[in-house]
Amino acid sequence: MKSRNLVYSTDQGRLCPLCEHPTDNCICKNDGILGDGNVRIMLETKARKGKGVTVISGLAMAADELKALAKKLKAQCGTGGSVKEGNIEIQGDNREKVKQLLEKEGIKSKLAGGH
Repeated sequence: MKSRNLVYSTDQGRLCPLCEHPTDNCICKNDGILGDGNVRIMLETKARKGKGVTVISGLAMAADELKALAKKLKAQCGTGGSVKEGNIEIQGDNREKVKQLLEKEGIKSKLAGGH
């Protein structure tokens, strides 16, 4: 059961759903692995003004490993990107290239969504 009855607050920003501390000072994320290990690669265009973005979700990695992998993928694809909410976003439609690069890293993945 949650220890506080705080419903909404703007002075601390987003709160962690597990420990209810601000996400910057979260005490449970230090050992947390993001993702479920079921790696999916999909192309998203919603809310991006028609621009396609390759999204890699479900990677069972810590936040630091996720950022390092994102940096490597961005360099190999020659595009920009970011890590958001445990997902790696690579600009453009790079699904096939990302799938090949993940296989080289020893990560099994599958293409999801419309191909």
